[in-house]
Amino acid sequence: MTTTRDELKVGLVSISDRASAGVYEDKGLPSLEAWLGETLTTPYRTETRLIHDDAATISATLVELVDTHGCDLVLTTGGTGPSRRDVTPEATLAVATRPMPGFGEQMRQISLNFVPTAILSRQVAVIRETDDHAALIINLPGQPKSIRETLEGLKDADGKMKVPGIFAAVPYCIDLIGGPYIETRPEVVAAFRPKSAIRPPKA
Repeated sequence: MTTTRDELKVGLVSISDRASAGVYEDKGLPSLEAWLGETLTTPYRTETRLIHDDAATISATLVELVDTHGCDLVLTTGGTGPSRRDVTPEATLAVATRPMPGFGEQMRQISLNFVPTAILSRQVAVIRETDDHAALIINLPGQPKSIRETLEGLKDADGKMKVPGIFAAVPYCIDLIGGPYIETRPEVVAAFRPKSAIRPPKA
């Protein structure tokens, strides 16, 4: 796909020692790719990375995706638990310009509707800025089901939103840091913006 000013660049990073070593098949990247395909209606392209759970490698990968490839959004999956090998949050914070704590708070709120161990998750989100570019980096859970739940949120039996997913806030955040205008399929995730920030449909 040819890069244009309207194109969203998304970095996808799956962090797993065993998957990166070929012990088992990675499920994180295919899940993220499929979800983006179902959700986004604006042009986008992805840069994908499957790496092992090492802080220096994670930080270097995030810097590469933002600083070299110009990603506007980076989604990571894996490495956010309390075990000694789970270092994704620390590696993410190490390359951050500003923390965005609301994303992690909401992800845990969503997951607590399913399992009490959601309080053990340590996902963070941050902004990384360079002189002429900024990106939103979000740590997501490791399991495909949990990834979808945290991105989309929870609906009641009547289909009404019970707990908002985090992706509803992502398009406006990307607006505010100077990225491309993102539109979504509302039946999956309805992007929320103040009325003053909503653009009319293209002719």
